[in-house]
Amino acid sequence: MTKRLLNVLFLIFMVSVPCMAHRSIQVLKNGWIVQVGSKTYRTSIPTTAMGVLMNNKVYGPSILEGLNYHQIDSTQFDRPWLFRNHFRLQPLRPGQHAFLQIDGLSYSGNILINEKLIASRDSVKGAFRRYLFDITKWVSTDNELKIQVFKAQKGDPNIGFVDWNPRPSDESMGLFRNVSIIVVDDVLMQHTAVTSKVNTETLKEAWLTVETQLSNLTDRPVKGALVGKINDIQIYFPVSLKAQETRTVKITPEDVLKLHINNPRLWWCNGMGSPDMYDLSLEFDIQNKVCDKTEQSFGIREIKDYLTPEGYRGFILNGKKVLLRGAGWTDDIFLRDTPDTYQNQIKLVKNMNLNTIRLEGFWGTSDDLFNLCDRNGIMVLAGWSCQWEWAGYVGGNAESKYGCIETEPGITMLVRQLHDQVLWLRSHPSLIGWFVGSDKLPCPELEKRYRSMLATIDDRPILISAQHAVSEVSGTSGTKMYGPYEYVGPSYWFEDTKNGGGYGFNTETGIGAQLPVKESIERMIPADKRWPAKNNEYYNFHCTASGTAMHDLNVLNDIIDRKFGGASDLDDYLKKAHLLDYESTRSMFESFRVNIAHSTGIIQWMLNSAWPSLYWQLYDYYGVPTASYYSVKAGNMPQQLIYNYADHSVYAVNETQNPVPVVAQMELFNLKSNLIQKDTLSLTIQPGESTKVFTLKNFSEIAFLSLKLNDKNKHSIAENSYCLTAKNDVYDYPKSTWYMSPITEPADYKPLASLPSATIEMTAKRTFSRVTVQLKNTSDKIAFFNELVLRNAEGHAEGFAKWNDNYVTLLPGETKSLECTLPAERNGLSVVLRGWNTKEQEVKL
Repeated sequence: MTKRLLNVLFLIFMVSVPCMAHRSIQVLKNGWIVQVGSKTYRTSIPTTAMGVLMNNKVYGPSILEGLNYHQIDSTQFDRPWLFRNHFRLQPLRPGQHAFLQIDGLSYSGNILINEKLIASRDSVKGAFRRYLFDITKWVSTDNELKIQVFKAQKGDPNIGFVDWNPRPSDESMGLFRNVSIIVVDDVLMQHTAVTSKVNTETLKEAWLTVETQLSNLTDRPVKGALVGKINDIQIYFPVSLKAQETRTVKITPEDVLKLHINNPRLWWCNGMGSPDMYDLSLEFDIQNKVCDKTEQSFGIREIKDYLTPEGYRGFILNGKKVLLRGAGWTDDIFLRDTPDTYQNQIKLVKNMNLNTIRLEGFWGTSDDLFNLCDRNGIMVLAGWSCQWEWAGYVGGNAESKYGCIETEPGITMLVRQLHDQVLWLRSHPSLIGWFVGSDKLPCPELEKRYRSMLATIDDRPILISAQHAVSEVSGTSGTKMYGPYEYVGPSYWFEDTKNGGGYGFNTETGIGAQLPVKESIERMIPADKRWPAKNNEYYNFHCTASGTAMHDLNVLNDIIDRKFGGASDLDDYLKKAHLLDYESTRSMFESFRVNIAHSTGIIQWMLNSAWPSLYWQLYDYYGVPTASYYSVKAGNMPQQLIYNYADHSVYAVNETQNPVPVVAQMELFNLKSNLIQKDTLSLTIQPGESTKVFTLKNFSEIAFLSLKLNDKNKHSIAENSYCLTAKNDVYDYPKSTWYMSPITEPADYKPLASLPSATIEMTAKRTFSRVTVQLKNTSDKIAFFNELVLRNAEGHAEGFAKWNDNYVTLLPGETKSLECTLPAERNGLSVVLRGWNTKEQEVKL
């Protein structure tokens, strides 16, 4: 008898009480009342305690500016905060069950339904736990929910910003993810996911497995079926459950033949292809009545890791090696991100031609961040914060090579939290691996527990540490985290072969201070405190909160003094800081691309900032790109020409999957704008290759290098321009520390002070949410490093406005058309142009 006939007979003859209705969900977003002592506030969630106070205008946005953060009274968070809401339910019919689901609570809490304590803070504990409580016997038509929230105490593994910024005054206490009421019938369905295997040789077939957890909520056996659909694939799979049984059910291509798919639309990361997604609809039926139902999107892709001959970990997507190029993500300091702020930021990530973000911590007030990464082809490495690994934060043995949590009950707590996060997020194709350690290793027992648990629920690669480390359980981490975190010049990334340079998998590194545009500085720093920047407590407060280093601008100030001869005012200071940022951050990425045969990944530390900051950011707290944003965008174009500071040559790179025929052109000019070298070469750049195409002649003082890559029809593919010094920085590498390599002889940019003046004609117009600017260099001199800022009616730089290029250099007589895209239509805008050797201009739109 065939399996299909058996399935039909099963459906005809099964005997059970049918379900009457399927799942209903109330997300309790609005209507919350928060009581703190005698004070009462209204709020929505997700929110933290500080979010409540800011929404109720106890504190305004200016609390994050200047030194105002010190004004927050942190003692108000020492007592519990009571969150209260009401919800209504239709009368539950026999067989229906009501559940309370809490997706994120920091840090512990007592939970009451209609004044009945259903869970206490000794069990509701841990920011990354997810909770589902059966509240059927305590609910009626009108119901009151109370959640008494307590903040994390010293030693608790809480949400961690480490030393990137001041600690949140409230320690992130609150309901920072959704709270929902769920009503289902006899069978509850949870943790549904689709996993895929791909024929990585042909890419023409894939095998899907549908997995879900079913819980029989009744005291009798039930017989039913999982019924679903993936596009035009119909799923039908009979299931019998014993009384009160909970079981994970997997449906494979052996069960449903069409789960073997021909010519699948694969999920690819940004730069390698389209991030195609599929939709699954799945329900559990008894006698053709739906008990519970879920819908979700997924991608068909296969992710693997490997070790290079040098011992560095790399990743393979659908059988193709991929160089991870990304940056470290953080949420807002008070966890106030929204679907809109996530969307705006992921658009910036994609626009920079990056393909990865690293989450040191499971960030997100919902899974919107991960949904956006799915749809935009941005790979995600998620895992624990190093805040849990240092005795200053959580206690423990400061000298241990392991994270500070090495005994029970801490081990069990961490395993449970990782378990909950993986089940929540595993359906997202963008997630490619789990970091179970950051600066250190998990202790052997904890790593064994992690691996044992993950083996039952997920198949992604496990990264034991972001640092180079060797585990007695699993061997080498295959990663490096040797810095730097403070300024190094562009040549460092090509020359260094022992620290943070362009080889291996550098999981976090950067050049330290990455200053925002002047308009953002004016929001952060009071007018009478903006200059000078040296020994300025206002500037220093907006660096990092590290007690060791990076808590002031001393390194940047020293470099500006030694390379440029100092700065005369804030405008002069910023243009020099921006040039340093632009050149060195670009070279960080470019060195890994040129050295792709020996590199597997580079993560800039960091992508964004949790508060108004001067350090570690490719765009600032207000959503305004820094200078390095645009150099990273240029340096990561899928095909590009790159200058190698180590051998003074130009390389062509291609990180798409196809050969690309191109025409490469280089021009080299001296300080007086005289052409001293020009060359052109036609070639085909092979996928994943780095090919030397030009070698520069020697030059004195300063030279400007213009690189242009065109297709065979002379259409532009990419451009790159460099300001080169006659000699590179010289480093004292033996004296390198974990955060910097000292420069003994700095590259000399002082000749830029005698750069001849140039003139630019600028026109600008706005069409809905786009601004188009045309720049024409009407002089016979190079117009160097021109910054464009879109300023709004308040005088601020417009947040999340993206130029297709910026900080541009125009050759004599050259014209460039630039376009800026806004997240929405705006009025009262103007375009400001600031150049190194041109006059500042403003055009009102």
